[in-house]
Parts: sequence; C-alpha cells; structure tokens
Amino acid sequence: MQDVALYLPETAADWEFGYVTAGVTSFGGGDRFRLVTAGEPSGVTTMGGLRVTPHVAVADLDPARLAVLVLPGAATWGEGHEEVLALAADCLARDVPVAAVCGATYGLARAGLLDDRQHTSNAPDFLAGAPGYAGADRYEEARVVVDRGLVTAPATAPVDFARAVFAQIGLFPPHVLDAWYGLYTTGERRYFDQLTGAA
Repeated sequence: MQDVALYLPETAADWEFGYVTAGVTSFGGGDRFRLVTAGEPSGVTTMGGLRVTPHVAVADLDPARLAVLVLPGAATWGEGHEEVLALAADCLARDVPVAAVCGATYGLARAGLLDDRQHTSNAPDFLAGAPGYAGADRYEEARVVVDRGLVTAPATAPVDFARAVFAQIGLFPPHVLDAWYGLYTTGERRYFDQLTGAA
C-alpha cells in the first residue's frame, strides 16, 4: 500500500485539496492507497476554520512509500516550509509525483523546483515575486499543467487538480476518471450513472 501524503500547513486552503482527499478515501483507495496528512503535530487551522491534527510530522514521511505528495495553498508559503520543500525535491528526483496548487506553487518557485519544468499557478506575476524563481519562460496559462511528475494548478481549478493527481497515481481507470471529471464539471446525471455503475 502506498501513501497519498497531504501536507497541511497553517491556513491550508480547504477547497483546494477536498476533491483529492474525498476521491482517495471514498472512491478508489481500497488496499492500494491510504491518505496520510502531515504537518505540525500540535495541529493546524485551515483557511476554512477547521482544526486538524495531522497523522504524522513531515519528517516521518518516507518517499519510498509515497504515491504522491500533495501541497495545498495557504497564506504562509512566502517563507519557511523548508522541510517539505526538500521532501518535494527528493520526491521529484525519485520520480514520485508532487502536486502543488495555488500558494504551494510559490513555495516550489522559491525552492527552484519550477525552473526546469512546465508549470502554472494563479498568475505569472504571482510567481514573479518568488526569490530566485527562474522559470518564467516555462509558465503556462492553464487550469492544470503536468510535467515529469509535477502537477501544478491555480486556486480556481481544484477539480482539474484532483483529476491530474488521480491520473498520476492511477486511482481510476481512464473511463472512470472521465466519468468522475464529467460529474464534477457538469453535474450531468449520465456521469453519475457511469461513475456508480463503474464502482
């Protein structure tokens, strides 16, 4: 069994990771994946006001056990987070996917992890202020960008972000993933029927 590791910094943006956590635990986890939250053992408060106690500290995450490292946005990515950014670099070096959305892309930019991969974020000027960022020529205006195991997305695309994460870890067969995405982007009953029929 592999771990889907969700990093929970203080002020983590709830809406950016909710589709990922629900998908892994409700639809496709089974005996292949388990969700593990990582962060301050004393607990964090999300942007939505939820008080959460992570399962483990970041230091307890083993890259060899990870299916993916998920980094949600937060109001704190302007500085710090060195431990998880080092873990992200280690994961990418090991071909373990890393998925970052919104403010987390700023953290990756500060760490130099966007310099040699295609990526997106909230806007080009959002990343431009990141100290040491040298990847502006690789920025794409898109709802999600995937390049060699790195998934990036803006805050406005949590469904696209989740779909890309699911594709990276093979959570669903392609036709089920298409039905899941269709349901959450259109709300049409036919996708619900396809999804429940597949389940």
